[in-house]
Amino acid sequence: MQRGDGRGLGGRQAVGQRGGTGGGTRGTTAHERAFVRALPLLLLTVGIVYDASTPAEFTAAPLFTAAPLIAAPFYSLLNTVLTGITASVSVLVLHYGNTNTSHVEAVTELVTVATVAALAIVINGVIHRGNDRLATARSIAEATQRAVLPQPDPRIGGLDIAARYEAAQADAFIGGDLYAVQDTPHGVRLVVGDVRGKGMGAVAAVAVVIGAFREAAEQEATLEAVAERLERALAREGTRRDGLDAFEGFTTAVLAEIRHGEGLVRLVNRGHPAPLLLRGDGRLCVLSASEPALPLGMGELGFWPDRADESEFPPGAMLLFYTDGLSEARDAAGEFYDPATRLGGRIFPGREGPHALLAALAQEVRRHTGGAATDDMALLAVRRPTAGDAEVTGRD
Repeated sequence: MQRGDGRGLGGRQAVGQRGGTGGGTRGTTAHERAFVRALPLLLLTVGIVYDASTPAEFTAAPLFTAAPLIAAPFYSLLNTVLTGITASVSVLVLHYGNTNTSHVEAVTELVTVATVAALAIVINGVIHRGNDRLATARSIAEATQRAVLPQPDPRIGGLDIAARYEAAQADAFIGGDLYAVQDTPHGVRLVVGDVRGKGMGAVAAVAVVIGAFREAAEQEATLEAVAERLERALAREGTRRDGLDAFEGFTTAVLAEIRHGEGLVRLVNRGHPAPLLLRGDGRLCVLSASEPALPLGMGELGFWPDRADESEFPPGAMLLFYTDGLSEARDAAGEFYDPATRLGGRIFPGREGPHALLAALAQEVRRHTGGAATDDMALLAVRRPTAGDAEVTGRD
């Protein structure tokens, strides 16, 4: 419910009043890759033309030497061999045409090009073996991500769902950010969190949190009880580990519950960035916690009962949950990306709205940071369908 002072139900602040839709363009390096792959042939062509059209004392040997070296990381073994042979034969034929094949300089150039061509073949083999190992590691990482952080179904409990994980490190697939969505007898329950730390320790913490959440979401009658179960699970795992294998210290998290047939969302926030509510008319509300709370795993510093906050979640509205990889993304001047400011007034309609929202956010953050993000980013969007959407009955 929107109050006269501009705040929504539960004291949430409404921001943003401009119109628009999500969208954007997608950059590509296809032309750069095509140029690099064509460069060996271009070097050979320029070398032949240069050597044939200049006096004998001028040489294009550097171009013939560079061609197989550039081909090595980009070409197959066969094409690298052919590039080396072409470069060597070109030097031999050009010097023969200039009747200089007996000169020391000519022999030296031919031996140099042939030697570099042989080295290019060796380099090609090393690079391709490394690529094979990288492909194996990538497939293992993908399997790990699917097992620990599976992609939620696009429709759960009658709600439209989209999730996205953007790793800051190239070729990384999973880190300390997490999300999970589950349809339960108590409604659709979800968690989005961020584990302190990096590496396998963070991945292990992610597995513990998600595993505990999936069990508690089915069994516990209240969202507060689910949060308490996650707290106990992290404390238990921290006690089990010690020394160099010590468990990650804490996890910021926000838990949500959307009961079937009710236009409300209940939230328990444990030190995590506040979710955003994007209404169908472009208004945006920041769903800040009414009482700040410590992250999960810090129970030894004090105990107080969790209290869920309740907010409207009308048809056509969308909830955005995210980790601080979004809100703390900086540009070259050190300015943070503010999702509440950037999304206020924008509309992402229809059942594809959650996917369009997350795609737009990922693209804007890449532009904002210049592709130099320093933290992983997990995004989860949940939309309540409108009466105009196709009817779906029962629990999906």
